[in-house]
Amino acid sequence: MAVYAYQARNAQGALLEAEMDASSEAAVATALLEGGVTPVRIRPATGRGVDLGQRLRSLTEWVGVEDLIVFCRHMHRLIQAGIPIVRAMGGLADSTRNPAFARTLRDLRDTLQSGRELSEALARHPRVFSNLFVAVIQVGENTGRLDEAFAQIGSYLELDRETRKRIQAAMRYPALVLLAIAAALVLINLFVIPAFSKTFTSLGAELPWATRVLIGTSDFAVHHWHHVLLGLAAAALGVRAWLRTPEGRRSWHRAKLRLPIVGSIVERATLARYARSFAMTFTAGVPVLQTLQVVARAVDNDWVAERIRALQTSVERGETLTRAASACNLFDPLMLQMMAVGEESGSLGEMHLEIAESYESEVDYDLKRLSDHIEPILIVGIGGVVLILALGVYLPMWDLSTAMRPG
Repeated sequence: MAVYAYQARNAQGALLEAEMDASSEAAVATALLEGGVTPVRIRPATGRGVDLGQRLRSLTEWVGVEDLIVFCRHMHRLIQAGIPIVRAMGGLADSTRNPAFARTLRDLRDTLQSGRELSEALARHPRVFSNLFVAVIQVGENTGRLDEAFAQIGSYLELDRETRKRIQAAMRYPALVLLAIAAALVLINLFVIPAFSKTFTSLGAELPWATRVLIGTSDFAVHHWHHVLLGLAAAALGVRAWLRTPEGRRSWHRAKLRLPIVGSIVERATLARYARSFAMTFTAGVPVLQTLQVVARAVDNDWVAERIRALQTSVERGETLTRAASACNLFDPLMLQMMAVGEESGSLGEMHLEIAESYESEVDYDLKRLSDHIEPILIVGIGGVVLILALGVYLPMWDLSTAMRPG
């Protein structure tokens, strides 16, 4: 992320000057356009006296989704109670326990006091407030239903958080099992097998293949463990650098959807996020094309976002949303039929909400059955490792006892 200074004009033609954290000038322009302002000039910010303490705080402090959910709930209630937004921002900034979020809220308060709209103030913090967040709030401002907009985005964030938590909880058990197996193999190769190796090699007899494999693996680990660590570290850094590139991130996001067992769950969870964010944004009054543009940045998957942008391009050329969605190969036939019904009946937002609920129910059902699919694979894997270890250790002992048995 870098800091860019920009000049832009709002809908009334007033000139706005501010700074924004973003990955590129194009990202700044996109954020401004989605915030309802037209960029005039964008350039890297210079002459900023950022001390080391500020840099360290930016690395160690962040605004989590829990902070945003609480913020949306409080704003919904305060606006309903008739509290001015500037006063509400100041009160929330003084009461929040997150220093980073407190600084963000104070900046929002100062920006509002300078005469700018709330959506413009939110757009200045793209690392905290997503494009979806800004778009819904902007519609709430324009329609005079800002309290409903906060309630809507808060409910969306809460549902999205619960879905992510369920997926993480379902993956925790197999991850811990695999980690325990890896730790056991490291300990066995570094400490257990070398002790048996000295005994077996002193016999001078030909060892079984399983024992030779174990001894060879153990010798390599003992004598070249530092090379192994360096290789793993280099591979991790290389993969991390590759994933930071647009092509690498896109390839990994597509690969996640093709993983065995869990890939279909991740795919449907991503499509549920698309459908729910589409329903929320479109129902709030955002046009279809702008809705697709916002949703593409909200799905948190670059490959799916690319498909949605292709869908947007097809709609811009005059195709219906259903026909364009059929060509992008994202949805199953049942969901396409629901989308067609919604388009024909003028209830596209409501149908997308039903699509989201359908995908979410499927994800919830599959998450409950995930352990039933993974446990047999883990049992077979653990059994194979134990079998090789048992054969490698006990076959020489068996041969030795057979040779020493009196005939």
